[in-house]
Amino acid sequence: MGSSKLLSLLVTLYLLAPTSISSDVSLSPEELTQIPVKFLDFAKKPEIFYWMVNIRRKIHENPELGFQEFETSKLIRAELDQMGIPYKFPVAVTGVVGYIGTGQPPFVALRADMDALAMEESVEWEHKSKVPGKMHACGHDAHVAMLLGAAKMLQVFRHEIKGTIVLVFQPAEEGGGGAKKMLDAGALENVEAIFGLHVSSLFPVGTVASRPGPTLAAGGFFEAVINGKGGHAAIPQHTIDPIVAASNVIVSLQHLVSREADPLDSQVLTVAKFEGGGAFNIIPDSVTIGGTFRAFSKESIIQLKQRIEEWQVVMKQASVQRCNATVTFDDKSFYPVTVNNKNLHEHFQKVAADMLGVQNIKENRPLMGTEDFSFFAEAIPGYFYYLGMNDETKGKFETGHSPYFRVNEDALPYGAALHASLATRYLLENQPKTTLASRSLHDEL
Repeated sequence: MGSSKLLSLLVTLYLLAPTSISSDVSLSPEELTQIPVKFLDFAKKPEIFYWMVNIRRKIHENPELGFQEFETSKLIRAELDQMGIPYKFPVAVTGVVGYIGTGQPPFVALRADMDALAMEESVEWEHKSKVPGKMHACGHDAHVAMLLGAAKMLQVFRHEIKGTIVLVFQPAEEGGGGAKKMLDAGALENVEAIFGLHVSSLFPVGTVASRPGPTLAAGGFFEAVINGKGGHAAIPQHTIDPIVAASNVIVSLQHLVSREADPLDSQVLTVAKFEGGGAFNIIPDSVTIGGTFRAFSKESIIQLKQRIEEWQVVMKQASVQRCNATVTFDDKSFYPVTVNNKNLHEHFQKVAADMLGVQNIKENRPLMGTEDFSFFAEAIPGYFYYLGMNDETKGKFETGHSPYFRVNEDALPYGAALHASLATRYLLENQPKTTLASRSLHDEL
């Protein structure tokens, strides 16, 4: 039996719902549990697997930074056109939003980020980055390939989908806040829930990891300029030394966490930038320091930011040394806490268990990293999880943002199948009880 006929049969058996939406009509538990298994089987077929691999490698060879993903976006749109999937473009400069299904409620979204990092690739292989100083070192090329793989499978039985699956191809996750711009552009209009994933070398291929509640920190960046009066290092009495003042400021900033924060409320404040002077015997006129601050609750991150910008901590410490100071924040880099919805966590646990087995679902610890998926999860119920890709037989897989980062392409079918399964099961299990009144719906379909 051909693959398309097989999938049509699976759709008839497992996904076909009656024309009239009714709350007392549902699939049996056995039928629901088979959906993820069948999707994974289909995603592992050579014609799907190698298609995703080819997509991923094309994107990897041509990495593009945030809001510059023009060729990546063009590739995505070409594939969606070939599949016959309608979409909106441009959304937030280079973003693409596709639609599969009826154009009617319920709406569920799947997200993939597209941008690369400004770093040189050190992995020598056939599909190494062709762009000097740019590299897909965080797996976003794989994220796009997996979402397109899910779209390819879902589009085959689009007529049986009872609701609408929204495909969100997002620009500028790496510090550009692309998710916020997509939200502002209406990308999640009518959407009730959104799922996103990230490849991880910390977990074996064929496993997933996540947790309910806060999973990634809120965070932002700050910069302070301390101004003094430069001069010769041998006659410091004729200068106003900004280096000494900046050193006092740094020590005072560390007290914000060690002396003011609850020890059980995880927070981090790190000064990682210190620039001033260029000679061993000259005191500079000014010093620039900068760093990042992180916390796991909205209240804590707001309080930490307020304390950094209050004049007592930076300005007053600088004034003790007769200097003056200014503090600025990079608002574009400020991300909220990534919070996984508890109901969606239960949904994820069930779907992942049916596909992978309970033993292959891991609980990850909260991480102090940031992720702009948080903007989506702050606006509507969201869920973010990690897709394992480690395989010791294939050598060491570095963590993200390393010039030696590699993707284990064996993980691609798992990501594509999870995307498709999470969305399909969500629609089946969240059918409206009654016909909804006229509302603003998507006419792209």
